This record gives sequence, structure tokens and C-alpha cells, in this order.
Amino acid sequence: MTRSGRDAAAGAPARVDGILVVDKPVGPTSHDVVALVRRLAGTRRIGHGGTLDPFASGVLPLYLGLATRVVEFHLGAPKAYRATVVFGAGSTTDDLEGELTPAEGRPPAREEVAAALAGFVGAQEQRPPAFSARKVGGRRAYALARRGETPALRPRTVTFHALTLVAWDDTDSGHPAAVVDVACSAGTYVRALARDLGAAVGSAAYLGALRRTASGPFGLADASPLDAVRAAAADGRLADLLRPVGSGLDDLPVVTVEASELRAVAHGGWTAPLDRLGAEAAAVAPGTAVRLLAPGGSLAAIARVAPAGRLVADKVLLDREAGDA
Repeated sequence: MTRSGRDAAAGAPARVDGILVVDKPVGPTSHDVVALVRRLAGTRRIGHGGTLDPFASGVLPLYLGLATRVVEFHLGAPKAYRATVVFGAGSTTDDLEGELTPAEGRPPAREEVAAALAGFVGAQEQRPPAFSARKVGGRRAYALARRGETPALRPRTVTFHALTLVAWDDTDSGHPAAVVDVACSAGTYVRALARDLGAAVGSAAYLGALRRTASGPFGLADASPLDAVRAAAADGRLADLLRPVGSGLDDLPVVTVEASELRAVAHGGWTAPLDRLGAEAAAVAPGTAVRLLAPGGSLAAIARVAPAGRLVADKVLLDREAGDA
């Protein structure tokens, strides 16, 4: 992370740039958490790496200051969850917050659920929940659903990388619950998985609980509870919880720029031949994002591979004054 000495010298709080991984609790919305951190950090520049429903908890990466410029490179990252799927009833929202309708027939056995889960691994066409933020004719699906309409939502392709049944609770024999570890692509609705899993075993099911255990490279071990974030902000230590702006981008090709090139990078005028990528040059396509690292290893900018076969600075993360130093 970085701090701006100019801000501190002017009497304003030191600016913080970096990634704050929050362990969101059950209850507040993701936007509530964003608003809280915005106030604690004294910044208007903040983004998130994918929302969680109020009843869900877990990993919520927030991007502060200059880190907002790299959010787009994290949004497509895979996610991991621990989900509790309750059988024997369906829900209007596909989760515990909706109106429940009992299923007909007997509830499934553990063996049936385990076998059905295996059939979901891989690419799937998934229909989003009716109560979702997807747009239909320019309107949010949940707005239509709340009016009693049935939004015509098109299925979309998602991928389940792994589905593991880790626990089974049949204490309530009419409503057994499966605890499932889910590794999936970005944009996957775990609520829809619960709904479809119920149908696959000839019953009905809804999502009873959800905890995000990973968002891209960030896991629960990296996440700070909100109480810890509040305490750090009160003590002037919020910056200590931030990860560097370039964290989690290790999959992008990298070029280390020379100290003499930093000024050009800072002013957005840096370009270089594609062979600066070395052996990777032949494998990268136009439009590919490339990390530009300063000599000390910090992220100076994101460059793009131009159609003409050159690297062009795109998202600059250096202060212009730093480049002039």
C-alpha cells in the first residue's frame, strides 16, 4: 500500500491505496460494508470484488484509492464457498429469505445427493434466480419478481470446478441439510445450485447458509473482521491492514521497467516492443494485460498488448511526482 505525504502535510488524513480483505458478517449488505470502510478510510474511491447477500458471510475484497484501477482484473476470478443446502422445500428466492413451499414425496438420502453433485461438476447452463440483479428489458429481475411477475431470465454458462459434500445433517428427517464446499467460476449463483440440486434428486431445496471462503487469491486467512477494521481505523492503523495494489495479479505477464522509464510510465507515455516480455511474447494476444513493475517490485502500471505488437501503458498507478523524482 502507499501513503501520500502531501495529504499528511496539508493536515488531511494520509491517503491509503491498497486492498482490504474483509470478513463480512451475516446481516449487513456488501454496500453497507463498503460505506463503512469508505467512512473509516476517509476516501470516496472504493470498489469491491463481488457482492455477498445479507445472509451470507465471508471474503469480501475492497479496493481503496489507486487499487480501484485494478478491480476489473479481479472480478472474473474464481470463487469458493461453504454452502448449506436444505432439502424438502423450495423457496421463492432460492434461499432462506424467501417464502417456502414444502416438496412432495420423501426427502433424498445422502448417497443420492452425493451422486447428483457429481453431475454438476464442469460447465453448466444455469438459470439465474428470479430474485436477482440480472436485468430483463432494462429492469432488475427482483423488481419484476416483487410485483408478482416471472422474469424471463436466460441461462448462462457457469463452471463448477469442484463440489464436495462435507457434512450431512438429517436430524430433521423431513428437511435434511447438506454442507457443500463449492469451487466455481465468477458469476455463479450458489442459490441456483441449491435449487437445481433439489430438482436433480426429485425433491426441492434452498440455500440455508453461505460463507465465501475465497475470492480469487484471497481467502479467509487474509480477511479482517469488521471489528478489527474499526479498531485499526480508530488507532490510525487502517493502512496496516491493506495489501499492496498489485496483490493477486500473479497470473498476468510481467515486465520490470527501468528507473529511467518511470517518468514515462507515470505520465502514461511508456511504450515498448513486445519482446520485453521475453519467452512469453509469442504467446500473448492483442489486448492482454501486462504488469509493469518498478525496480523495487511494486506495481507501477498495467500495460496492454497493442494490435501493432507493442506494449502500451494503460492504467497508471504511479503519482506523476513519483515518476519525476
